[in-house]
Amino acid sequence: MSVNARSIWTWHTVFYGAIILILSYFTYVYNYTYPPALFWDENYFLSSAQKYLTGTFFMEPHPPLAKLLIALGEKIVDANPDDWAFIGTDYARNLSPGFSFAGYRLFPVLFAWGGALIFFGILLLLTRKALLAALLSFPYVFDNALIVHFRGAMLDSTMVFFVLLTILAFLLLLEFTPPLHPPPKGGVPLQEKKKFKWASVLFGLALAATAATKVLGLIVLLLVPILLWTLRSDHPRLWTFLRYSGISFLLLYGAVWQIHFSLATKINPDLPDAGYYQASQSYKRILTEGKQNSLLSFPVMLRDSWNFLSHYEAGVPTLDLCKPDENGSPWFMWPVGARSINYRWETPDSEAYQYLYLQANPIVWGLGLLGVIASISFLLASLCLNLRLKYRFELSVFLGMYLAYMFVMAQLSRVMYLYHYFIPLILSFVLFAIVLMQIKHIGYVSLTDNRKKGIAMVMGILIFLAFQAYRPFTYYEPIPDQAVQNRSLLRLWDLRCVNCSRSNSIVRPR
Repeated sequence: MSVNARSIWTWHTVFYGAIILILSYFTYVYNYTYPPALFWDENYFLSSAQKYLTGTFFMEPHPPLAKLLIALGEKIVDANPDDWAFIGTDYARNLSPGFSFAGYRLFPVLFAWGGALIFFGILLLLTRKALLAALLSFPYVFDNALIVHFRGAMLDSTMVFFVLLTILAFLLLLEFTPPLHPPPKGGVPLQEKKKFKWASVLFGLALAATAATKVLGLIVLLLVPILLWTLRSDHPRLWTFLRYSGISFLLLYGAVWQIHFSLATKINPDLPDAGYYQASQSYKRILTEGKQNSLLSFPVMLRDSWNFLSHYEAGVPTLDLCKPDENGSPWFMWPVGARSINYRWETPDSEAYQYLYLQANPIVWGLGLLGVIASISFLLASLCLNLRLKYRFELSVFLGMYLAYMFVMAQLSRVMYLYHYFIPLILSFVLFAIVLMQIKHIGYVSLTDNRKKGIAMVMGILIFLAFQAYRPFTYYEPIPDQAVQNRSLLRLWDLRCVNCSRSNSIVRPR
């Protein structure tokens, strides 16, 4: 990567970044409180948020950061008088009349919106061209599956935001540590040292926030050994990175957990295990004696919180595609968008239903899959045919993360869902951008920068048209049964209307 970062920070960057923010506002943020009803895992996370708001002790398999922010959103907006209705259960039901989602969905939506700008920044550092980076951001801005899920009071938009921020910090560190180039004579300039320190701090904070949000985001840990290898011959910057990123990580990660421990103190006997959630005797004693703020109590509380994940996972059912109501799907079906999930539905009249469907934008997911396949082909060609690749390092990093994530998913027997593919999906968008930059010729046609921008523009138009075609599933708009069937391009998607029979090309449901 080039070390000349200044060349990309022009008015073009600001202009196209603003365009991405405006477009993503209307796809992710506008009217985010609709539908005013619970869907998918919002039932769990609204209950968790209310426990924070009332100081009720609980344990949950996911780390606390995103749930704390969901609660903070409700605290800020304060749109509901009964923020205690679900503290006696882990699954919220029966909303009160006039219940508002404005607070609970606030931070998940803001992180989804901010993720568009971070993604643009990643592509800008990779392509060095603002217009091309903006056009290649369209897969994030206009993917129907990302939008519908990220507009709910759930954890994934927060996780993806911090995953993207970690990747951005990784690329910024590379700006001041070009691979295969030793430091200049006389040492690194003071200005460059300061930038490297701040990039190290950003990396540590973003990595800590990711780890404190959802375990799946820990795939970005792979960036640490890559940075260590890159810095292996530059000891001053190596120790600077370890010191600043390490301290930043520990401070934020510990602070998030300590806030969780200090807020959740009251025992509600109506909750599991008489309100103690499998806490050890040591943790119960800490709760009884009110020692949650003691540093000596922190290791015990953190250990029990980590252990609860294993306890929870033991009760998660395995994937069973023969079940008529199974919403899960195996990892090898995810790259083609299978299987869609009907989050909720209702009928406002007798002719059309409204759906909130986790449904892929086929153009977006197709381009992502193309990026993965092309990346594998390029790297294999570079090994077998001695093909020289300008972007070999970048392809190796992002493809390695993609394949590592999918390998881990392939080892799991528990039921997993299409949205568990979101991290590798976004990595596939990055891979497509790198592949486009790598290609110089298609046959006898030379791909100049202008032609690449033209290709990206055509793809952007197709992405937008597909987004419009599937928007009824994203924004809970009425759609006739025949229109649903017409949009079901792949049987593997299992996209169907309420009164349509389920068809599955792999197994026959019982």
